[in-house]
Amino acid sequence: MIGFSYLAALAISLTGMVVLDRRFRLFFWRDARRARIVLPLGVLFFLVWDVFGIALGIFFRGQTEFMTGLLIGPELPIEEVFFLTLLSYLTMNAYAAAGDLLDARGARRASASIDAGGAG
Repeated sequence: MIGFSYLAALAISLTGMVVLDRRFRLFFWRDARRARIVLPLGVLFFLVWDVFGIALGIFFRGQTEFMTGLLIGPELPIEEVFFLTLLSYLTMNAYAAAGDLLDARGARRASASIDAGGAG
């Protein structure tokens, strides 16, 4: 069972990303069509990056007792797909959340300047 620890941790983390996304309508719950395109493209980009890194001898599989040992290619463990999905999903959620925070800040500033102007 210890051989699935890393994969389980990635699955739990991905579940957390889904919960945050659902709660704050960040990515899939904001625009599911766009998210269904962007997320796989992000994962694909990083998988291609990994394949080139492996082919050039830059990237190597770091096998530990916490990994399954299942490979989807030479030096490319199955956990990497889950990690890249988590990385891409986290990036999209963080990007959307940052945009929401900046929009809210701008709205507060605009409201404050209207209130200040109307009070005089």
